[in-house]
Amino acid sequence: MITLDMFLQTIENRAFRMASLAVHNEADALDIVQDSMIKLATRYGDKPSEQWRPLFYTILNNCILDWHRKDTRWRRWFVRDHIDDDEDASLLEVEDDFGPIEHLQNAQLTDELLAVIEALPVKQQQCFLLRCWEGFSVQQTAEVMCVNEGSVKTHYHRAMQKIQSALQEGDV
Repeated sequence: MITLDMFLQTIENRAFRMASLAVHNEADALDIVQDSMIKLATRYGDKPSEQWRPLFYTILNNCILDWHRKDTRWRRWFVRDHIDDDEDASLLEVEDDFGPIEHLQNAQLTDELLAVIEALPVKQQQCFLLRCWEGFSVQQTAEVMCVNEGSVKTHYHRAMQKIQSALQEGDV
């Protein structure tokens, strides 16, 4: 039987990467993931373990959307630039038998692909990450994002079009 602590440990890194891609700030991403974990533990810790994954990603998605709403209000009043000097270029690390040139090319490709994903609108980004990264079905993604399945398909399709377009144009 899986405990809540074990579950949270298994999703911690992926949740951080998802939040980091969405908010472009490591400290804010850590806060979002921590808040999501606390909410899951306090509100739904007594639920069966098979319900934790979709519940957690629903909470995480809502926390990310809340962060964007607050950030938009903040920028509207204080007009601050959204620059992150401490970007972690090694979000995805490749461990294999490649030489230094291949590693450099992979690192550059990863950075460029992450930039394309970061540039997606939040709903498209979250839909893409939930479907591709987490392997959620259309129905599960719809439940997590609190939208209908048609919206999930639309957001996912648009995200894929933008990513494919960037790949074809040589941006990635």
